Amino acid sequence: MATMTKNMETSNSCDSNAVNEPVIFSCLPNQPSPIGASVHGTTQTVVITRVCWGEPMLRISNLEVHRGSRTVLAGVELQVSPGDILILEGANGSGKSTLIEACAGILPLTEGKVEWMTPTGGWSTIRDSEGRRSRPPVMGLTLQSDGICGEETVQERLTTSIEIFGLRASEESVTTMLSDWGLDHRRGDRVSQLSGGLRRRLSVLSGLAPVALNETPSVALLDEPSEGLDSVARITLSNWLGELSSRGHAIVMATHDHEFISKSTRVITIESGSISERPGEGNNDSAKLPNPSTVVEPSPILSLAKWAFRMEKRNPIDTIGRLTPAIVALLLSYSLVETIDIPRSSSLSAHVGNDLIAGLVLAPAFITAVVSPALVRRLSEDGCGRWWAAMLGPMARPANSVVSASIILPLPVTYISWFVLSGSVPTETSDEVLRWLWLPAIALIDVSCAASALYLMVSDLRRSSAVAASLLLVVLVWPFIELMDALSVVMTSGMSFDLEIGSPLSSCIIASLTAAMVWAVAVFLPEY
Repeated sequence: MATMTKNMETSNSCDSNAVNEPVIFSCLPNQPSPIGASVHGTTQTVVITRVCWGEPMLRISNLEVHRGSRTVLAGVELQVSPGDILILEGANGSGKSTLIEACAGILPLTEGKVEWMTPTGGWSTIRDSEGRRSRPPVMGLTLQSDGICGEETVQERLTTSIEIFGLRASEESVTTMLSDWGLDHRRGDRVSQLSGGLRRRLSVLSGLAPVALNETPSVALLDEPSEGLDSVARITLSNWLGELSSRGHAIVMATHDHEFISKSTRVITIESGSISERPGEGNNDSAKLPNPSTVVEPSPILSLAKWAFRMEKRNPIDTIGRLTPAIVALLLSYSLVETIDIPRSSSLSAHVGNDLIAGLVLAPAFITAVVSPALVRRLSEDGCGRWWAAMLGPMARPANSVVSASIILPLPVTYISWFVLSGSVPTETSDEVLRWLWLPAIALIDVSCAASALYLMVSDLRRSSAVAASLLLVVLVWPFIELMDALSVVMTSGMSFDLEIGSPLSSCIIASLTAAMVWAVAVFLPEY
């Protein structure tokens, strides 16, 4: 431990009302700073954010978690303090991963609560048994299944894990971290092209980088981080853990690895749903980490939208998957209309009725709205959705359902369908329809959000592939019928702004409200 002088009282008497007050450390040459500042030459003064070493950063109260009908954890009480390297050990299935994911706010709790200390010194309930939930402060998270989509590039994954908390890492810092972990030469490659070992390196680095770049001490949650790492990467991991601990950051790490267990400060053994604790020997390893980054207001939902856009731009399977059945439906509708023998003195709408024409026009756009989103499959890949659930907190389900919905396609597809199928519709009727056709098309966006929410709700089930999610979409036929009636009335008697039942405007409003209620049930009900 470095010899130092402090212009403050001992850590145990730290005033909670002065958490952000700067503290001055004066360190001897060639000795590591207690908060990880680099020291060169003679005595150097380091200004850091004040850390109350006696105050925990994360605390768990009376935690109880069920997996199905089985109680995995019960009555767990735990606190994580600055500088801790806390190891979770236990047999397979004992609840190590469950405790990690509960700390991250991913799992619903049967009893108890999980709280994190905020940068201002207050406590934030990340999740409790009564359904309250909030987004955690800056943290690192490495899941046992990596939590990475294969379409991401190495650099994208690293920067996303940093920027989602409002941290802004320089290009130099990103390059340094990738080089330290032997990933710089693969920074532009997709994760799907990496070997299992390199993929694991990236997952671990992404869990440590936000903590390393944060000036305020924070917590990294690591689930079996050493699994799949070679000897070089294991040394790098050990060095980073020691350095982060010396800076006041805390590590919660589930592992069976005796090398890392021996370098912990605390060892928690999980057995039969309860925990016991013994002290560890500590980690004196060190590493040269990048300087803390600048901090801006985080925009996690914007980060998700950018990530989803990049994935779709790189591999547009969502657009193709929605357009293909819509085009098939349009061609079938056109073939059906062409087989109808219409007298020259009559029009298509007069011969077959406006209801059928309206249904055929809206059907392709409705299909684009209810097709399973590609984002659902991307989020289900290697636990990617669980990682995003931790990053977004209570906004995960609402944000995912909107980002994955068909926002753009319903409008152009509806107009294209009208041009293809309108045929011999009178010019006056066609002009009126073209003027207001956007209204049911916009309402179909609400239907798409509801459909995406239903797919996401099913995908979160433990055996989602055993559930026929498409059966749930039957409820969205009602909004479609309302929109079909609205378009039919516009074709028959023109647009009106009356709100009486059966008017085009009221039918569109009913369709949107119905879709919104389905969306709300699918988004919020599974949380309780």
